[in-house]
Amino acid sequence: MIDPSQLLTAIPQSLREPLIEEYRGICDAFNEGRWKLAALDAGRFCEVAYTIIHGLLSGTFAPTPEKPNNFVGACRQLESMQPVAVGDRSLRILIPRLLPALYEVRNNRNVGHVGGDVVSNKMDATLAREVSSWVVAELIRITHAVSVSQAQASVDALVERTHPLVWEMDGVKRVLAPDMKMGGRILVLLYSTPGWVPTQQLKVWMRNNNIGRVLAGLFDKQLIELAPDKATITPLGIRHVEAKLLG
Repeated sequence: MIDPSQLLTAIPQSLREPLIEEYRGICDAFNEGRWKLAALDAGRFCEVAYTIIHGLLSGTFAPTPEKPNNFVGACRQLESMQPVAVGDRSLRILIPRLLPALYEVRNNRNVGHVGGDVVSNKMDATLAREVSSWVVAELIRITHAVSVSQAQASVDALVERTHPLVWEMDGVKRVLAPDMKMGGRILVLLYSTPGWVPTQQLKVWMRNNNIGRVLAGLFDKQLIELAPDKATITPLGIRHVEAKLLG
């Protein structure tokens, strides 16, 4: 998995940061059940993604995200741009054909304007989350030349998973489940924190300096990935937390 701080570095910061911010906004709103906000954030996400793709294809990035007057027409024009060596079909065909559908949800489903024919709901928010996740993963896969699974793991690390059991104040996290075993609490902490977590930070959160053996046990079960001074949860660990600890 790519370090989240190094994601999409081929894209200018003025576009990279808004893309990640809007994507996180979609996911956070979905996780909190705010369906309308998730779909509304999707509209801004589409505009940022369009600007990035146009820059990747043309070789010249706009300084800030742009909103084309005719979004559908602008996306169609991407198909006729000069092919690029890497990720050509995704950049010119697949993503430009997905973005207008997502933009339509924002504009005509009682999200961005009064009078939409359908009230925004979980179905629309699910579409927004899944399409935006796929687009970000494709951009990571193309710009970093990694596999689909590596790109997806990197996308997963972008989003902080929230749960009532995890309480945070001033940068300190606690798992409010005193009867949960140490290994479980460590997994929940890693689950709620994107990317790598320094081992020293885990010791502070756990209020225990002797977590090395527990970390090694979780690593042996492939629930976490472990480096000399940091740890992160694996997809297997995520499924374990959601099914066994938070379910």
